[in-house]
Amino acid sequence: EELASRTVTGTAGGGLVSATMTGDGELTALTISPAAVDPDDLETLQDLVVAAVRDARSAVDQLAAETMGPLAGGLGGGGGLGLPGL
Repeated sequence: EELASRTVTGTAGGGLVSATMTGDGELTALTISPAAVDPDDLETLQDLVVAAVRDARSAVDQLAAETMGPLAGGLGGGGGLGLPGL
């Protein structure tokens, strides 16, 4: 419950894209700077979004480890918490 009430933010591209997640892994916001949008290069933008979400997911995992301490080791690692590819 404590984790669910906390938020973390991951970024990519020097802050051009940011993803905010709750401590239990729910994606609550995705911010894309206009400077990151190039209609001729959508692949880079897609990569930045994925990187920002992965960065946020990593921050969630770190928050969980800090909050749960030694208990986190027995939970199967929590890598991705059911989110495919993360």
